[in-house]
Amino acid sequence: MNIIITGASKGFGKAIAEVFAEDKQEHRFFLCSRNNDLLENTARDLKDRFPVIHVHTKSCDIADKLSLQEFIKWVLGFTDKIDILVNNAGLFFPGSVYNEDDGMLEKMMGVNVYGAYHLTRALVPNMIKAKTGHIFNICSIASLQAYDNGGAYSISKFALYGFSKNLREEMKPYGIKVTHVLPGSAYTDSWSGSQIDPKRIMEAADIAKMVYAAAQLSPQACVEEIVIRPQLGDL
Repeated sequence: MNIIITGASKGFGKAIAEVFAEDKQEHRFFLCSRNNDLLENTARDLKDRFPVIHVHTKSCDIADKLSLQEFIKWVLGFTDKIDILVNNAGLFFPGSVYNEDDGMLEKMMGVNVYGAYHLTRALVPNMIKAKTGHIFNICSIASLQAYDNGGAYSISKFALYGFSKNLREEMKPYGIKVTHVLPGSAYTDSWSGSQIDPKRIMEAADIAKMVYAAAQLSPQACVEEIVIRPQLGDL
């Protein structure tokens, strides 16, 4: 399969690449991230552990339209068949609507929403033509429930969830699946340096395994929504 993952250098993106690579099929991965060094380290690690796969990487700031267009052109230079698209790239800064820095909403919407929107718009015509494919949009529990200090992040994740739900309806006639993934707290770099016990919250691999499972169903079955929380509930 041809698998595109944004924000793939660490966290959920890297974990999702790993879980697909573990099935020992000859997948081709197209991975992007803003941090090229981390991205290259991830690619080397995947290829060392899973020699059968092919890993292509390109640094990309998906909030920057020119950078995103270059990434799209680069992917389509390899293939026009898109089996799985994971819109995972995300940005998080805590804050409240009334006191967060000016421009924070625009910054988070650019990464968390507009990047996924424009990338999907560019790739979905080929998926429609092939009448196949699966799009995963990595939303958040914050897409469902506002919380203190959520601010622009929560607003952007509500917007991404709305985009994903709308896309699901639009893609039904073309055989393209759309899954909204809404994870609660999971231990990624966002939590590094915090005092939280890693065992209190989920692992990135937990979310990745659910994405992989949803991708294995028959063509006539679609997991529309994955809600996954820590066993002890949200923080």
